[in-house]
Amino acid sequence: MATNEALYDEADKLKDAGQLDEAVAKLNEILANDANYALAHSALAVLYTRQAKHDLAIAHALKTCDLEPKDPFSFTALSVTYMRGGKIPEAEDAMARARAMQGGHRH
Repeated sequence: MATNEALYDEADKLKDAGQLDEAVAKLNEILANDANYALAHSALAVLYTRQAKHDLAIAHALKTCDLEPKDPFSFTALSVTYMRGGKIPEAEDAMARARAMQGGHRH
């Protein structure tokens, strides 16, 4: 059986080739074996956003934040995912959390 990393690399190549549905399937294959693989959740958030499947994208971005609660990038990515899904107040909250983790506010 392929490792999570090998499957992720396959998904990344599919994404780069424009085969988004196949990349999504490969990432979901990872999650079927390891539901807590944060990198797959993060990548699915991006791919589902590109496919305008915003509810799915947000769910995966939230899971990434649950799995990586001290990673400001996860919250920045969540903010972008919310914003693209039209959820501006939620996007602003996620960005505020990311900035707080980085030790300050930017204006």
